[in-house]
Amino acid sequence: MYPRSLKDKILKRINSGKAIVLIGPRQVGKTTLIREVLKNKNYVFFDGDDPKTRTLLNQPNTQEIRQLLGNYDFVFIDEAQRIEGIGLTMKIITDQFKAVQLFISGSSSFDLSNQINEPLTGRKWEYHLFPISWEEFENLHGYLYSEQQLENRLLYGFYPDVLNHPGDEVSILKNLVNSYLYRDILAQSELRKPEILDKLVQALALQVGSEVNYSELGQMLSVDRNTVERYIELLEKGHVIFKLGSFSRNVRNEIKKNKKIYFYDNGIRNMIIGNFDPLNLRTDKGALWENFLISERVKQNEYKESLARKYFWRTKQQQEVDFVEDIGGRIFGFEFKWSESKTIKLPKTFTEAYQSENKTITRSNFREFVII
Repeated sequence: MYPRSLKDKILKRINSGKAIVLIGPRQVGKTTLIREVLKNKNYVFFDGDDPKTRTLLNQPNTQEIRQLLGNYDFVFIDEAQRIEGIGLTMKIITDQFKAVQLFISGSSSFDLSNQINEPLTGRKWEYHLFPISWEEFENLHGYLYSEQQLENRLLYGFYPDVLNHPGDEVSILKNLVNSYLYRDILAQSELRKPEILDKLVQALALQVGSEVNYSELGQMLSVDRNTVERYIELLEKGHVIFKLGSFSRNVRNEIKKNKKIYFYDNGIRNMIIGNFDPLNLRTDKGALWENFLISERVKQNEYKESLARKYFWRTKQQQEVDFVEDIGGRIFGFEFKWSESKTIKLPKTFTEAYQSENKTITRSNFREFVII
């Protein structure tokens, strides 16, 4: 089992008088992590995917909850987004049963966020769990093995099941994409044209690292811009993709409104386009490198509770910075290069306008970027 960065943070929150909520995609280890936290503790488990559990926890009153909890000190409700009215049930447990520590997991931000945010205002600690991070991978396997695995990780990603079954990565990723990737999106959103979602994801996978134009995507898919925007929002809430906005403050001709879209996991992205060719045969290795680095940085910033805001930067004259962080007003610019054969300097326009601290991230120094 991979040691997870969030474990110690969660342990410190036990018996704080608030629910502990863990959100993330299916199959990234949420249930495993909470069970590890609760090991050797007296807890009761409810599975939100089980119809009987959904019936039991569908808006019970205080007395019914008392009977369900019994003498347990800890309660774990898994896949809570599947349970109607779960927010009010959680509120009753948190308010009326002070000696009970409540744990909640959810694989989507759809109904779970809608249901728990208002009832649990001031009553929860919320954490996001992602596929295994490079830091977690290296902590288990050590520096040398991890370095040797870099190209495989760019191809197959970091889902726990993928890492635990070397040699069977493609089959596992195919199952993940077919069985889990859209499961909550389709269940919660009542999409009328799921086939459009599939085509959109493929289009986004082919545009990793490039600016995305919603109107052009709409034309390609024969839907309007608003539909594209809504589907992309659903993919974000389903923890499939995330967006980078453009950084714009001072410079004339900066791109102000465009977005770039990345995948939380390289393996999922490669499965969607059906390409696991070795890096030396690929034309998209720069995009794979960029997606890997930025997704790892997102994990680090979340786990280390960084206040950094993330962007990209470009002007209409095609001057560009791959990744920008704003940390308390200090600007950091990063350029990503898989090949180390060229010396790269960030645009002088950007550097002078923002007094930025700049760095080129290559294979030789990437650890300082993906482990904060």
